[in-house]
Amino acid sequence: MVTKLDRIAQIAKERPKEKFTSLMHLIDEDMLKYCHNELDRKKATGIDKVTKDEYEANIDDNIKELVGNMKSHKYKPQPVRRAYIPKVESNKMRPLGIPAHEDKIVQNALNKILTSIYEQEFLNCSFGFRVNRGCHDAIKILDIYVSKRNTNYIVDADIKGFFDHVNHEWLIKFLKERIADTNMLRLISRILKAGVMEKGSFYKTYEGTPQGGLISATLGNIYLHYVLDLWFEKVVKKYCKGKAYLVRYADDFIACFEFKEDAQAYYKALINRLTKFNLEVAEDKTRTIYFGINAYRDFKINKGPKPETFDFLGFTHYCSHQKDGRFRVKRKTSAKKFRNSLKRCTQWLKENRILPIQELMKRLAIKLNGYFRYYGITDNSESMNTYRDKVRSLLFKWLNRRSQRKSFNWDKFVLFMKQYKLPRGKVYVNIFDLKKEISYIL
Repeated sequence: MVTKLDRIAQIAKERPKEKFTSLMHLIDEDMLKYCHNELDRKKATGIDKVTKDEYEANIDDNIKELVGNMKSHKYKPQPVRRAYIPKVESNKMRPLGIPAHEDKIVQNALNKILTSIYEQEFLNCSFGFRVNRGCHDAIKILDIYVSKRNTNYIVDADIKGFFDHVNHEWLIKFLKERIADTNMLRLISRILKAGVMEKGSFYKTYEGTPQGGLISATLGNIYLHYVLDLWFEKVVKKYCKGKAYLVRYADDFIACFEFKEDAQAYYKALINRLTKFNLEVAEDKTRTIYFGINAYRDFKINKGPKPETFDFLGFTHYCSHQKDGRFRVKRKTSAKKFRNSLKRCTQWLKENRILPIQELMKRLAIKLNGYFRYYGITDNSESMNTYRDKVRSLLFKWLNRRSQRKSFNWDKFVLFMKQYKLPRGKVYVNIFDLKKEISYIL
């Protein structure tokens, strides 16, 4: 299977205009079993309530029947079960689509094939849900564009409800640019139109790719590759008077410009471009700001207004300087993400305070290390130390609510913390280390 996928990737790279006419034969029993084994046993179940263990009890017959149904076109994905999770800093809830286990297997297989093809197609400006590219890589490249590539203006843009408004017809048209296998296109279309079950009621889906589905992120990347990335590369840059750069992670993106008129023209064109493909700019979250070395010099030397900041991938980016006075963009944990992380920590401590102390502190240390692994980047030490102090205060509060009697005074708690030390934040990611990423920007 891996060899076949590598061969597809090689063909996609060597022949960028070739369409793949035969792909469905790759989804055989061996591939589906492999995809089944990759799935997490702890994930929530779909509307049929079938777990991975239950499906695995009769895996050979189940997979054989699934392959037979797919070959005879009898396979129809079940509606996804809709669940909701709280939205950050809002009273609103974010919808998630949870497919049935068998549908997860099929989506996993499809995702591998699509990734093999489109990983060669995607541009260097795209970072979300791609092989060997992550949030920190996107931040590193953005730092190069802002600090060393004549960036003076930033368009900080946000697409309103992207995954809920992907147009199915346009998406299939985009897929047809590289895929001519009608059976695969039919299968993807059925997944998109499988519908949603919510509180016992069925709802048809005419647009969108349900967040939570294994294939949703890849389909979203494909959609924005044609709607945004190629348009920016082939049209926007062509009409700009100065330099222009784009950095996109999933549906979050930042555009950098040398001249103000280019940034303003792009903002206006972006609204029309997205409207054409059934998308909409969140105007309350989209703006053009004066940012970069010239904005910082105007502030320091000409006593102009302080440069605005912008948030991207959980960090607030702001203009500052090095010890020798040279300009540098710095980052700290965004206030929104900081508050949200503390809320989640508060809720977790409240629910788990009855655990044995050793177990509680072990799990809390794991959570803190995970937080520091992401937010532990250059210049963010102060925010991480503040977060650790806040967590320690929350721990003191909830340990004293394990029973009706107060467990600790502060002196006793200090001695307790010497025995059960919380991990300290440190820099795990050096923003200026470009050993891997340098090929993206040359």
